[in-house]
Amino acid sequence: MSLRTVIIDDTTLRDGEQSAGVAFSIEEKIDIATRLDGLGVPEMEIGIPAMGEREREEIQTLAGLGLNARMLVWSRMREEDILECLNLGVGFADLSMPVSSQQISLKLKRDEQWALATIKACVKTAREGGLSVCVGMEDASRANIDFLLKVAEAAQSAGAERIRFADTVGVMEPFGVLETIKALRSATDLDIEMHAHDDLGLATANTMAAALGGATHLNTTVNGLGERAGNAALEEVVVGLRQLYGIETGVDLREFPELSARVETASGEPVGWRKSLVGKRVFSHEAGIHVDGLLKDLANYQGVDPAVVGRSHQFILGKHSGSSAVTSVFADLGLVLEKREAAAVLVKVRQFVVRHKRSPETVELLALHRQLAI
Repeated sequence: MSLRTVIIDDTTLRDGEQSAGVAFSIEEKIDIATRLDGLGVPEMEIGIPAMGEREREEIQTLAGLGLNARMLVWSRMREEDILECLNLGVGFADLSMPVSSQQISLKLKRDEQWALATIKACVKTAREGGLSVCVGMEDASRANIDFLLKVAEAAQSAGAERIRFADTVGVMEPFGVLETIKALRSATDLDIEMHAHDDLGLATANTMAAALGGATHLNTTVNGLGERAGNAALEEVVVGLRQLYGIETGVDLREFPELSARVETASGEPVGWRKSLVGKRVFSHEAGIHVDGLLKDLANYQGVDPAVVGRSHQFILGKHSGSSAVTSVFADLGLVLEKREAAAVLVKVRQFVVRHKRSPETVELLALHRQLAI
């Protein structure tokens, strides 16, 4: 039985598209949104209305698909931007306000009192327009915790239902996240959302730490797409929470490979072969000891069941393979090898890999086997 549940608010179509050089067509957005919905993702952030008329039209199109997921839009904490969020068929807006001294003073040229007053006024405007509101605390990871509590109080008093803790520049670590979210959780009744960036490779870890600390909502993107080093990866967060902490999200990733490939193509951002859970080689095995152990019992070398993300184990023949792997691979090809034949093929496989710097394809394996008869 799970300890509890958290809600995934996927932002592939907003922050994911903010990756440098990425631009989704409306057809791609519809496909990605539909696939996310099919996995059971309960919320998705789908655009920035203030970007212009075309963006607003696309938001309306996505909102009109009749998907089960709750749709959100993103906006700066500005009255004129908030007005652009109205009448789009989306009932929830994330209103973003810098909360660190760095950004309030050096980006906005304002002070904390101005920030609090602006939050109250803008949340009121959005609520009067019929929107539910999340107050996005930009650069929260570099803000003073006492000021974050004041922001939460201002947000709640103005009618917001959620705050978003944003590690905007990706500088936090899990222990700090855990303590900070705990402090926020103990001080406010608002829902708390975590938004992590991967500049130090800790976005997933920070997101899971936030869940442990009491966050109710988590931002993710497919394949970890996002600005600079990206955001917390949907697939990593969902599997990690379930497997490590028994926390459920209601997201079923068995059809995820198709969505991952779609986002990879649409974004033009190739997924690395070693990218956890979705990379081409992450469930592939070459080392003889590992393959032999897997053949005896998958639990010997299986940390994550590939089936949870619609994948399966694959044995790759290469320099470090053993005879057991050769026998297994050829059995899958319909050929039963004797020990002597397997050993002879292994010699040829190792020679091939050294010469070509890659593992042999099926047709090449069959050719190596035929050479034994020559």
